[in-house]
Amino acid sequence: MTENDYQTLAILEQAFQEKNLSHFTALLASSKNLPLLLRVHAVCMLEHIGDESVVETLCRVLEDDPSPLTRHESAFTLGQLGYKSAVPALINAMLNDESPIVRHESAVALSSIGDDAALPQLEKAIGDKDEDVSNSALIAFEYLSYLRRRRGTTPEEASKPKIRL
Repeated sequence: MTENDYQTLAILEQAFQEKNLSHFTALLASSKNLPLLLRVHAVCMLEHIGDESVVETLCRVLEDDPSPLTRHESAFTLGQLGYKSAVPALINAMLNDESPIVRHESAVALSSIGDDAALPQLEKAIGDKDEDVSNSALIAFEYLSYLRRRRGTTPEEASKPKIRL
């Protein structure tokens, strides 16, 4: 990293303190030439801003960032946030991303979100050529199937457990 990169990191920290989503959105939209640390750090900071307004930016990173690690962190963060608005982007990444770690993390994130709409796509991903992706999709599929079965019981039993697979 250069001195300019460290200055960018300091500005990023300030933007985080201010919860300045537009700064993160602009930085990540034009970040393809920035060091990996800055891109990954920006994605991780968005999790701590925490409201649904960050989903669109994270989905764009998941689709466009050149680094599998940054895309993986975006999928992880979307899963941690748990907003159903991220489901289409995660399904797309799980089925189409070139990187197995991104496909794996997208399947895991879908299980964390817990949207039944992902079940048919998870079932497709069970056939992924990468064993880890296939296993992640299988676990996510089975977990969401379990949650679906729990519905219709008492409200306390039907609530989604706060577990990260």
